[in-house]
Amino acid sequence: MRISHPYLDHPATLAFAHRGGAADGLENTAAAFRRAADAGYRYFETDVHTTRDGRLVAFHDATLDRVTDSGGRIAALPWSEVRRARVAGREPLPLFEELLEEFPDARWNVDVKAASALEPLIALIGRTGAWDRVCVGSFSERRVARAARLAGPRLATSLGVRGVLGLRLSSLGVPAPLRGGAVCVQVPEKEYGVRVVDRRFVRAAHDRGLQVHVWTVNDAEGMERLLDLGVDGIMTDHLETLRTVLTGRGLWV
Repeated sequence: MRISHPYLDHPATLAFAHRGGAADGLENTAAAFRRAADAGYRYFETDVHTTRDGRLVAFHDATLDRVTDSGGRIAALPWSEVRRARVAGREPLPLFEELLEEFPDARWNVDVKAASALEPLIALIGRTGAWDRVCVGSFSERRVARAARLAGPRLATSLGVRGVLGLRLSSLGVPAPLRGGAVCVQVPEKEYGVRVVDRRFVRAAHDRGLQVHVWTVNDAEGMERLLDLGVDGIMTDHLETLRTVLTGRGLWV
């Protein structure tokens, strides 16, 4: 399949460190991404929210409560308060701009968790010239479509939920429109017990020039099964497991 964006220019299966490798409990921290980089990962997955004063924070949840020693909605707090929170009681939350700077060779898959984060993210990518290093995704089809409108073909985007549904229907022979401009589709192997990724789905994506990236896969058996189907990327919390599987197939670069 032809490479449709420089972001995807990689000689083997894309191995994504999901939230930096969340299995160690330090998700979306600079420490987690350093560990992933030391393990040889070059594709990182993260999420972004904005603080009350518009700072773009790499963090998954809308609130601080689950994984930090603080609490409250990020959108309701200024950065001066959010920066004091510690993941697992020890690691600070990073600004996404800090991560782009610290890991200049990394490519980032960024899930835009809040509408307020979209324009600051696009502005940051433009200011830093990181067009080839970032792929923007979201469950919201409206959000990723807006990202594509704001940035044009310079920006890699994935399909949102509506696009995924359309692709799945197309793979089953049901005509369905798809948003143009996306470079990949990012999906779970199953959703609510219903299989999303099978050979027909992968073929339908490839026929439309889309790579297939599957999240979040943490067991070797599942990784092997998906690679047999021809998926192009796997996101995992368990960095060593995915590296071992890909190494065994000669796909670790």
